[in-house]
Amino acid sequence: MMDNLPPKVQNQIAQFQQLSQQIQMITTQKLQLEAQVRELDKAVQELEKAAEDAVVYKSVGSLMIQAKDKAALTDELKEQKETMDVRVKTLDRQDKHLRERHQNLQQQITQALQIPSSNGEDGDDEAKAG
Repeated sequence: MMDNLPPKVQNQIAQFQQLSQQIQMITTQKLQLEAQVRELDKAVQELEKAAEDAVVYKSVGSLMIQAKDKAALTDELKEQKETMDVRVKTLDRQDKHLRERHQNLQQQITQALQIPSSNGEDGDDEAKAG
């Protein structure tokens, strides 16, 4: 079917498919980051509940290392959470922009693929009815 379409429409369809994939990737990234933000938020809440002299650990790569300062660890986790919040907002903006382009492209493709009426009329039924 693609062979009998004009090159412009073929290009639009290819762009549409590429945008669909990009939207899917951004959505996946955003969901992963949001899960990490919730996890960090929960960790900060638990740290704040812990006694000042509680022994706490932090993850460094594949190791768990005892943290010397609970307050410093709490601040570090809050900073990580803020950074991830910014990344989520950035992905939100990218997602919105891509979805708008996706929708516009979909409309252009739909218009290009519409079959003109066989009797040569524009399909302006409202003008005829009035």
